[in-house]
Amino acid sequence: MQHKTFAQIESRYFYALTALGALIAGAGMYAAYYIEEHGHVVTGMNNHIVWGLPHVFAIFMIVAASGVLNVASVGSVFGKHVYKARAPLAGLLSIALLAGGLTVLMLDLGRPDHVIVAATHYNPTSVFAWNVLLYSGLFATVALYLWTMMEKRMNPWSKPAGLLVFAWRIILTTGTGLIFAFLVARQAYASAVLPPMFIVLSFAWGLAVFLIVQSVMFSWNELELNPAIQKRLKNLLGIFIVGALYFVAAYHLTNLYFARQTAFEHFILLNGGIYPWLFWGGYVLLGSALPLLLIFHPALGKTRCVLAASALVILGAFALLYVFIIGGQAFPLEIFSGYEVISSSFGDGQIASYAPSLPEILLGGGGLGIAFLITTVGVRALNFLPHDDPKAVQQD
Repeated sequence: MQHKTFAQIESRYFYALTALGALIAGAGMYAAYYIEEHGHVVTGMNNHIVWGLPHVFAIFMIVAASGVLNVASVGSVFGKHVYKARAPLAGLLSIALLAGGLTVLMLDLGRPDHVIVAATHYNPTSVFAWNVLLYSGLFATVALYLWTMMEKRMNPWSKPAGLLVFAWRIILTTGTGLIFAFLVARQAYASAVLPPMFIVLSFAWGLAVFLIVQSVMFSWNELELNPAIQKRLKNLLGIFIVGALYFVAAYHLTNLYFARQTAFEHFILLNGGIYPWLFWGGYVLLGSALPLLLIFHPALGKTRCVLAASALVILGAFALLYVFIIGGQAFPLEIFSGYEVISSSFGDGQIASYAPSLPEILLGGGGLGIAFLITTVGVRALNFLPHDDPKAVQQD
């Protein structure tokens, strides 16, 4: 029986998905216009919390865009045929996620036109300026990598291009971690553990996104993933989850070691209201422990359990980023070391409150809609469905 390729799925499904993605992206664009028209006063952000829920969406997509390329790197750099068959899909997802994340990031700045200033007046001392080059460079390197894989004449250049992408994505995720590590205006962030932590987090989040998309593609084509490949991918996801937990624990234990960070850690982990609930319940329990159970329990580990584990990892990622980004801003900055600020007209010394508004939710969701739209159109225009060679599976 000959199966249809993903590009041959009935048109009504493609147009329905395209319309859905366009609707979500359009809602995000309208939310950006609404915020621009009325000002950030319509959001939950304030003078203390200037990075709100849209930044949670944006950072997740940017980090996942780097991590999803891990599938391609294992194939091209380390010569694993099972993963190389999935490299084109990983490249497409990377471009889609990065485009969605950067769109949210730009539209949440308040003045998106100021990107022209950043592009024409480069400041080499700013880590944000470094990321302008890193983000645009990732688009270019991944596009080159896809070309070498999908054009037969360019196949000999596939491994060098894969090495370039591998190095670039590691540097990019390091730069994302350095944005927070170099931010001296927020004592909650300054830590040398953050760059490697973001790299390992990207592995888990990117692979979770990849597994969900791959499963949908196989399901729509009435195909079943080889059990050996399924086992390999789910075990890899489990290893990444454990690695992410290790670095998150190292980050908090490092902070607890320093007396000046003890109050912050108590706030985040114990008495900070919603933040401890999101950290322990959202990230540790639902986003890490439960996925590990679904992956490694002898009676589980089936396709649906792996999908559920991947979805939980993504939800846990949002919980962790909410605690890290927003909780880190909510905790008061220690301006005068050794002294406690009792009162201030600016609210210094007080824990800042934050509640995300509907425009922020729509704007963040709009980035996901853009990534979804690019992926849907991409897999329709070109055949990104992984084709596995049974002999290659045994060799790997």
